[in-house]
Amino acid sequence: MQKVPITKEGFENLKKEFERMRNVVLPANAAEIEVARAHGDLSENSEYKAAKEKQAFIMGRLKELENNLLSCEVVEHGNSKTAKAVFGSCVEVEDAAGVATVYRLVGPFESDINQNKISVTSPLGRALIGAQVGDELSVKTPGGIRQFTVLAVE
Repeated sequence: MQKVPITKEGFENLKKEFERMRNVVLPANAAEIEVARAHGDLSENSEYKAAKEKQAFIMGRLKELENNLLSCEVVEHGNSKTAKAVFGSCVEVEDAAGVATVYRLVGPFESDINQNKISVTSPLGRALIGAQVGDELSVKTPGGIRQFTVLAVE
């Protein structure tokens, strides 16, 4: 099994989600099923069917989280100053339109574009690994080739 890089914070968040799903969400769903079952005829009980579908989703998510946790390798990124972007770095880039954005390079299980956390396996993430201040990057994205300039690496 190939190990997937993840930050310590990302790993802890995955563990918390797994524990919450297993210890809070799944028991609450079991209670929903019991209440729906008490309503009688299961063949025409839409509440029961909905609760069972929700249970299937929960079980699938639990399995996915478990597999993700087993395939993770926590990578310590430390606070050392480095000239090159590495896993865990925050990299400020400017696009061709002059818009500057700071991205944090993380693993695929913790990437979240809304928080500017991008996966090191994404096109931009792969291009940023090893980049230094002043580097000009051409990145092939699903939307076409985009140009970026590295402004800062933390």
